[in-house]
Amino acid sequence: MAALPNLSLPAFEHKIRKANGKLYIFDILRRKYVTLTPEEWVRQHFIHYLISHKGFPKGLFRIEKVLHYHRLSKRADIIVCGRNGEPVLLVECKAANQQLSQEVFNQAATYNKEIRAYTTIITNGLRHFCYQTDFSTHEISFVQNIPSYKELTADSEPK
Repeated sequence: MAALPNLSLPAFEHKIRKANGKLYIFDILRRKYVTLTPEEWVRQHFIHYLISHKGFPKGLFRIEKVLHYHRLSKRADIIVCGRNGEPVLLVECKAANQQLSQEVFNQAATYNKEIRAYTTIITNGLRHFCYQTDFSTHEISFVQNIPSYKELTADSEPK
């Protein structure tokens, strides 16, 4: 694996180990070492960013949730739920060298047909696009800044 790229996300103290000629990174949510792929590098940065900088509670994340679409099994990279169990955020991660093309947006939209998260983020660790979906009108609106957990759940969380 080539050198790990610097991303436009805050650095975090990561744990990497090598075994059987492969690199692994510790995932604080799954509580185990997982294969360090270019996409996993981005996912781990984004997880730490959401927890440390945006106030997302660790216990509400779902990583690589299996979805079924046209008899195919697909995996959503990151889903965060509100305390009521309803998804509030879907994050689709790509490797830093991958363009965030229309195909990537379509992939996230397809996943979100089943997940129905109000906010979706698409990232390659260098660029991030955040948008919100109105499921009654099927309209999306891009937002400038990635919202905090508190901002996403302000209307749905118990006071």
